[in-house]
Amino acid sequence: MPTASPATPNGDTTCHMSISLDGYVAGPHQSRDAGLGVGGQKLHTWHMGDPRATDADRTAADWLMRPRGAYVMGRNMFGPIRGEWNEPWDGWWGDEPPYHAPVFVLTHYAHDPIELQGGTTFHFVTDGFDSAYAQAVAAADGNGVDIAGGASTVRQALAAGVIDELTLDVAPVLLGAGERIFTDDAGNPVVDDFGFEPVEVLASPLSTHIRYRRALSR
Repeated sequence: MPTASPATPNGDTTCHMSISLDGYVAGPHQSRDAGLGVGGQKLHTWHMGDPRATDADRTAADWLMRPRGAYVMGRNMFGPIRGEWNEPWDGWWGDEPPYHAPVFVLTHYAHDPIELQGGTTFHFVTDGFDSAYAQAVAAADGNGVDIAGGASTVRQALAAGVIDELTLDVAPVLLGAGERIFTDDAGNPVVDDFGFEPVEVLASPLSTHIRYRRALSR
């Protein structure tokens, strides 16, 4: 039986991603009809109502849904629209998204903030990851920031060294292609050293949930 480690410090920066055995966090050909790419939904069955889910999956779902003070995400995670904002889009999550906090969306195209029910406001940041992260830290007011995805945004966060806790839900799935978080589009490593140590491991038939903390000795 795994031994539970201490709770995550509230002010830490976290990131929680489901990933395939061959290292993809989304499948290829993302679209309005396949927001996670072809096959990407298979990575998330552990928290999407599969009857085989166990207490391990429910604990990992609690990690995923714990409240954070602010979030950073990429435009591709926010929605399928590319280029100019030429049609209305408020996100995948309906009138009340699950964030209940400010969300800073990386984009090359300016957009007015979108305020939705439950305390979620999407702010659109055009001057890069460092700016979005700094704004998120300020907005979080000590209550922690989460790097919500997608792959490009997580790669930038890893390269910047801002993640304190990284959780990976490793699904027994091979996607063969798609979006990775540890290498860029050309296959180059994002960081030279992983820099994290596992502090908690939970397993079910649907996923192996590994919670890593940044190694203090590195």
